[in-house]
Amino acid sequence: MPNDAREELVELLAVDVSPELLELALTHRSFAYENGGLAHNERLEFLGDSILGQAVTVKLYNDNPGLDEGELAKRRASLVSSVALAEVARAIGLGRHLRLGRGEELTGGRDKSSILADTVEAVIGATYLSAGPDAATGLVLRLVAPLMLDPSRFGAAMDPKTSLQELSARLGRGLPRYEVTDSGPDHSKRFHAAVLLGTDVVAEGDGTSKKQAEMAAALDAWTELSGA
Repeated sequence: MPNDAREELVELLAVDVSPELLELALTHRSFAYENGGLAHNERLEFLGDSILGQAVTVKLYNDNPGLDEGELAKRRASLVSSVALAEVARAIGLGRHLRLGRGEELTGGRDKSSILADTVEAVIGATYLSAGPDAATGLVLRLVAPLMLDPSRFGAAMDPKTSLQELSARLGRGLPRYEVTDSGPDHSKRFHAAVLLGTDVVAEGDGTSKKQAEMAAALDAWTELSGA
């Protein structure tokens, strides 16, 4: 990653992440596989997901003493969803900093909600390792602060397949249909889903299960059709 691009991103994040960890956080598995099996960001994503969830949970708990457990859980789910995190990523222009393989590059990977959301989590994980837990929590709260003002915007994240079906019906596009393929060994399969309206592929998504891949595709399709 060029120094000027890194400096720009670090300035937007308002936290000093080591160049090596930031580059790793921005490296998608497609880039890693096309370049000799480099390390990629999925371990950082795993770490960042946990930090994100904890920070948002504590913030919601402290700020909303009148809400019960069920309502707090709904708000948390919306705020840490792929739709919400993808909006965070787009707001800071994260997509243009990604290291993607040629296939993802050609199919619009820089604006796929699932890839953007995963990268946000990876950046959070990188911040934790580089600058510590307080800096990582601070980053999370800065990123999600605008979303907390209006969490109802992210209702589609609660059930993206149903939300897409309802939106498609309103637009007269018919029922969404999913085509799923898998790759890799049995113990480490990856699934790829395409969501179609009629004969048009509207969006695609990936995941570690058929359901996860379909949900990722549905989120991207809903975002595309709704103009979110």
